[in-house]
Amino acid sequence: MQDPFDQKKESILREIGATNEVTPDASPKGTIDVKCLPIINTINANHDMVTTSSCSGRVSVFLEGIKKQEGQIGAKGHEGRWLFVTHDAEELPQWWEAVDFVYGEAAGSTSSTPANTTRFILYKFEPLILHVKCRTLEMANRLYAAAMGCGFRESGIGTNNIVAIRISIRLDVPIGYMSTDDQMVSFVNKQYLEMVTKLSLDRFEENDKKLVALEQCIRALDVAVATPVEETKEERRERKMREGMARREGVRAEKEKKKAEKAAEQAAKQAEETPEKS
Repeated sequence: MQDPFDQKKESILREIGATNEVTPDASPKGTIDVKCLPIINTINANHDMVTTSSCSGRVSVFLEGIKKQEGQIGAKGHEGRWLFVTHDAEELPQWWEAVDFVYGEAAGSTSSTPANTTRFILYKFEPLILHVKCRTLEMANRLYAAAMGCGFRESGIGTNNIVAIRISIRLDVPIGYMSTDDQMVSFVNKQYLEMVTKLSLDRFEENDKKLVALEQCIRALDVAVATPVEETKEERRERKMREGMARREGVRAEKEKKKAEKAAEQAAKQAEETPEKS
């Protein structure tokens, strides 16, 4: 009888091999990001790991969906849609020209104060994220420690030995909203859009460096796993201590992330409540 992990990995690899523009996968993009292919190949070459999802990093401009209730945050369904999205830094300059924005007074009769049910336009830079299923918890801990060592401080181990590899270089800001007459209103000027674009380009560069470093760490991890040595009791004790410290660090990082998100929400709410100066 085939091992459950091997069966799952075989199914995933078969699906990856069949994915192309003609037969897309279930992701919004439909195909694997080219930048992710080297690290995906390295991970899947390891007998004890397989990738379950990946994104090399992207910039998106998203119009929230229709809100069912006042103050609903980040509505994704109900006609929510991307106004712009790219995984390629070279496509980013002057991206706003692809969106039919109106700016400031050009919005005409549109109210300058959005209502509680307003559909906001959100600009996001989202860095690399990988989900990797491991055969054993020990393998998951090794991969987690490698990711943390490469600076992916928001990584963690979930159920079924799935390691989520993440890094905290996100950028997430509101830049506009849809008016009552369906205009895409930008409440920031083009100079501000140029600034967030520059910040995103810097993040793309850092993201690419981290991706290369991570792939090298995982490649080294594969060599270490392929040539195992028997541990002494003292070595096993020290390894368990390191793995425990890594897990605690992951919990701490997750708490700090939630704290930062809460502070950002409070700051955004305060900014919305502050009257605009004429």
